[in-house]
Amino acid sequence: MTNIINLTEACVNFQDVLNRVEHGGERIVIERHGKAAVAIVTVEDLKRLEDLEDVIASRQLQQAVEQNDGFVTLEAIVQRREINQ
Repeated sequence: MTNIINLTEACVNFQDVLNRVEHGGERIVIERHGKAAVAIVTVEDLKRLEDLEDVIASRQLQQAVEQNDGFVTLEAIVQRREINQ
C-alpha cells in the first residue's frame, strides 16, 4: 500500500514515517509543491527493485546481442584474450 504525504508532514513526523515503513511495510511517497518527489520504501523493496533492474538490463543486453551482427560481449573478449595468451 502506498501513502502520499507532503514534505512538511514528513519532516515533522519523520520518526513515525520511518516506523510506518520499517515496521508496517508501508511505501510512502513524499510530495513537494504538490508533486511526487521521493519515496521511502523498505530495504527489501529496494533489493527487489534492484534485482528487477538487473533482470531487465540482462534481457536488454541479450536482445542487443541477438539483434546486432558483430556485437561482442565482454565475456567473448575475455575468452579471446585467454585463448591468445
